[in-house]
Amino acid sequence: MFESLDPMNCKVALLAGGKSGEREISLSSGKGAQSALEEAGFAVTVLDPANKADLERLIAEDFDVAFLCLHGKGGEDGSIQGFLETIGLPYTGSGVWASALAIDKEKAKKFYREAGIPTPESLSITRGEEYSLDEIARKMGGSCVVKPNKEGSSLGVFIVKSGDDLGESIDQAFKVGERLLIERYVEGMELTVAVVGDKEPEALPIIEIVPQSDSYDFESKYAPGGSQHICPARLDEEIARRVGDLAVRAHQALGCSGVSRSDFLLDAHGEPWILETNTIPGMTKTSLLPDAARAAGISFPELCTRLVGYALEGGK
Repeated sequence: MFESLDPMNCKVALLAGGKSGEREISLSSGKGAQSALEEAGFAVTVLDPANKADLERLIAEDFDVAFLCLHGKGGEDGSIQGFLETIGLPYTGSGVWASALAIDKEKAKKFYREAGIPTPESLSITRGEEYSLDEIARKMGGSCVVKPNKEGSSLGVFIVKSGDDLGESIDQAFKVGERLLIERYVEGMELTVAVVGDKEPEALPIIEIVPQSDSYDFESKYAPGGSQHICPARLDEEIARRVGDLAVRAHQALGCSGVSRSDFLLDAHGEPWILETNTIPGMTKTSLLPDAARAAGISFPELCTRLVGYALEGGK
């Protein structure tokens, strides 16, 4: 695969930072990917789209490909992808449409359902519009999850197990995003599945996440020791095969390219429920995608090389 790709003759513009609430995580991802790419032999220039001068360099300088480590708004929502397509620079990950769709949890759920992928029941509310706490509690049952519709890294996510906490959780989540997704709470094993490839995408080994806190929150994701990653997950072979298949179907249903990572909850009955799909998975030392790749026998430099290869092959 990618026999014609010569890292020594491939100039990579690695984009990290940006202006989203996930800026610091993006910078950490950039450092991790930069090290792996350079180990693979690529010439890497790190650029921050938050700086106008760096955007100008993307236009003026002769790069072969952009490697995206931008998380959240401006990075995963199709914005930077549209800019790169306008200037004709190939880039890693999904295209404009798939990126915009995947980051919108509400819209992504519609595509999951059409593809027959189980996802928890939900409703959405918008800041400034009227809503009824009683009606939300009635529809969502005894417990629910409140989250901004277009944020990642568990920013502004609240698990509500008492109706008394619902209003406060909504108020806090509205500080992060203007539209919220309120989802029926599913208790179970937390799983994540990375998918790589374009024409024939395949699932990497499933990771079971065991957070040290009550849920896989921001600290659990990024603080050293915040969670334990078990890969491959402790699953029955048939269930593991089904979860992997659902992740590939989610990748295809949303039109993803190159790489994606879908998060699931496996309930007490062995039923997997998809929560969301990330089009630019993290590349930090504690990130899940590199963990899954290593379990599949793919080194971090090899993984990054594959992502560059998928980008240069096109197909978005």
